Amino acid sequence: MRITAAAPAAILDDCNDFAMVLAFGPADNLTYRDPSWQDAEGNLYAVASFLVRPEWISAAQAGLVRPEWDTQPYVINMAGANRAQAALVFWHTGMEVAAPQAATLALTAIGGADGRAALAMMGLFRSGN
Repeated sequence: MRITAAAPAAILDDCNDFAMVLAFGPADNLTYRDPSWQDAEGNLYAVASFLVRPEWISAAQAGLVRPEWDTQPYVINMAGANRAQAALVFWHTGMEVAAPQAATLALTAIGGADGRAALAMMGLFRSGN
């Protein structure tokens, strides 16, 4: 499944910690980089669109565990990863409720849609456009 996620500028570091817990290594700290998407109020978001295995969805909602690769001195701030997980709002095509709009304190993720379509559903557009 394709997941497209929008991380608000205020919680980018936490969202990148969450990405590292769910992904493959320290390079995933760069999942959310450039907050160049905005909502109608001008709030900025960094976005990422990626393919996941079915187990990613359950892992994203389960108790977080530090990955084996993250040894001392730790790269991941687990408190930040947990804050991002608590901020996660996940929706996928086929749900009977409307897709969520991006919000300044939520990591908004849409599954099952093309990346650009998911961003439009979230109410986001390129900053400066």
